[in-house]
Amino acid sequence: MENSKQQVVTNTITRELKDIAAPTGNVYESTMIIAKRANQIAAEIKQELSHKLEEFSNYADTLEETFENREQIEISRYYERLPKPTLTAIKEFEEGKIYYRKAEE
Repeated sequence: MENSKQQVVTNTITRELKDIAAPTGNVYESTMIIAKRANQIAAEIKQELSHKLEEFSNYADTLEETFENREQIEISRYYERLPKPTLTAIKEFEEGKIYYRKAEE
């Protein structure tokens, strides 16, 4: 996933609805697939960031004892610069990298 984070365009792009709807035949189904994948990506990033920041957590009793750590700030800035999970999910969907299936009734 690390590699895909860097290859995603971070600015807004106009997309054709017919292109988004093409894989599923329905724009709403495609949108839901993208949204669910974006939620998965966001959860993965949050877990990864929390794990990295755990190393810096100190269990101080008061706010005065809390200090800023330069490495912690750099890690946070790195994650702030990553493309939004929605953009990553859209790119994966357009490239056919998302596996999805329809629940049978």
